[in-house]
Amino acid sequence: MPLLKVVGILICVLALVSFASAADKNLGIRDTYKVTFDVPTRVGTALLPAGNYVIRHTMQGTDHIMVFQSRGNPEIKVKCTLVPLAQKAEVTQQIYVQNAANERVLHELVFRGDTAKHVF
Repeated sequence: MPLLKVVGILICVLALVSFASAADKNLGIRDTYKVTFDVPTRVGTALLPAGNYVIRHTMQGTDHIMVFQSRGNPEIKVKCTLVPLAQKAEVTQQIYVQNAANERVLHELVFRGDTAKHVF
């Protein structure tokens, strides 16, 4: 009898994990990405130095947060909005605007294979 309880608990835990995993997949995005900025780039309120970055997509409550991390630099957290795409992105794109201070500002990130883009 105790074995049946343990098996039942394990099945419940596995079901919860698979539901949580499926919920993330419904967003149409991956959890981590890599990006390179050739010149200093403003993301949110932070000015990131040129270089290679690992980006993690996380959630804080209902907010989507992109965490930019580069070797030797503190991580930068920036809120983003997910905007659904009509179909999976065929290419990775970085879309910029220029601000009044003549800085390059990251406006959108689109990653190949995702079904949503990140808008800052």
